Amino acid sequence: MSSLAVILGPDTPASRVRLKECQAVADRIGGLEIRFVDSELPEAELVQSLKDAVAIMPAGARKFTPEMIERLPNLRLIQTFSAGTDYLDKTMLAEAGVDVSNNGGANAVAVAEHAIALMFAVNRKLDMQIASVKAGTWMEGVTGDRTDFHTLVGKRVGIVGLGRIGSRVAKRLAGWECELVYTDVVEHGAEYVAATGARRVDLDELLATSDIVTLHVPLDRVTRHMMSDREFSLMKETAILINTCRGPVVDEPALVRALESKQIFAAGLDVTETEPIEPDNALIGMANVVLTPHLATRAIESEYNAAENAITNVARLARGEKPEWIVAPV
Repeated sequence: MSSLAVILGPDTPASRVRLKECQAVADRIGGLEIRFVDSELPEAELVQSLKDAVAIMPAGARKFTPEMIERLPNLRLIQTFSAGTDYLDKTMLAEAGVDVSNNGGANAVAVAEHAIALMFAVNRKLDMQIASVKAGTWMEGVTGDRTDFHTLVGKRVGIVGLGRIGSRVAKRLAGWECELVYTDVVEHGAEYVAATGARRVDLDELLATSDIVTLHVPLDRVTRHMMSDREFSLMKETAILINTCRGPVVDEPALVRALESKQIFAAGLDVTETEPIEPDNALIGMANVVLTPHLATRAIESEYNAAENAITNVARLARGEKPEWIVAPV
């Protein structure tokens, strides 16, 4: 089996840093050749550069066509540096004998911390506080009744998806004196669940009883718009929605309706259906919405972890072992 793994991305300083970090891991592990290929090459030249690769690591949301995959006979794995793999046609790749692996939780801590930061920011209107001070108006720009400001103590936090990120949200919130419940399509082991301190309930109960609902699911055909009008109608009028996974998991027009009608209290979002968010998106002007620009993963530790996990997983493949963190087509 080939031992060539290719980082495929635009020829930018960031890609070169990624190559350097991955090469350092490969040098330590041994048995792998790492090469960078510019994704902007003409397709014929691109395919020629990739033809010997056993694994491709996209540095960016690269789409692969069946015609391209057919011309890469050695390819066995698309190894992402990201947790999300929704931009890849996993069914087509699986039919061609190519697995897709995610980053094995490389950015789980950063995203979990960001989700909690959004909970805190929404509850205390931190975005308004910061903007008001920077505008020179001190506290005059901070609006809302005093009953709009809350701590997290005693709040029920409903975690949708208790995987690598959701479980870390739970473990960290345990120290905030929160009540934790979760729902998941995956059956986690008893020891795993016990370590999170969360209790399992069905989705409707979670939505109806939680003060904060935080989403930690992959985007696929099952989870697309899993939060829509019916789901928002079940939530408390005082409830907050947090989304740090993928924008299309939430039906955005339905969320806008729920916020405008005060069906739910507020939202903290790191992701939106269209990114970058359109300037005329109603969410931008809402006082009860805190938005960040899909940077929940932005931490240097995430970058180091992604390089470590990606190269380690590709090395498994090169040794003839089964890669980990394979994402099945859904």
